Amino acid sequence: MKIAFATQDQQRVDAHFGWAKHLAVYEISPTGYGFVQDFGFGEDLAEDGNEDKLAPKLDAIKDCAIVYVAAIGGSAAARVVASKIHPIKVTQPEPILEILDKLQGVLQGTPPPWLRKALLKDQPRAVDFDSDDEVKA
Repeated sequence: MKIAFATQDQQRVDAHFGWAKHLAVYEISPTGYGFVQDFGFGEDLAEDGNEDKLAPKLDAIKDCAIVYVAAIGGSAAARVVASKIHPIKVTQPEPILEILDKLQGVLQGTPPPWLRKALLKDQPRAVDFDSDDEVKA
């Protein structure tokens, strides 16, 4: 599963989603995690109401299941959720590697339902079309 982190310094979750200079992406599993890619964004980020700044960020994290942020606006959160990405807000700047360590521990146990759903983000859905519940006209 891939996870993105909104960061200014590439070390901590310390950025508002729309204003983040970087979105650092990691791959995580119960057995480990590793850095995948850093997406850098220009300086024209702090302009409120500039929804165009969100499109490249949403595209960068489209295959992520979770994005950690220091803050996120309502319209951005709606667009993130519509992209089937679960936003998680941290209350204070937190080191990315500490979050990954904690999350890996959770994955080794019994993850909560929202996390199990996130794990299945890009998995094909199993649909049983051979059920006996036929619709009769």
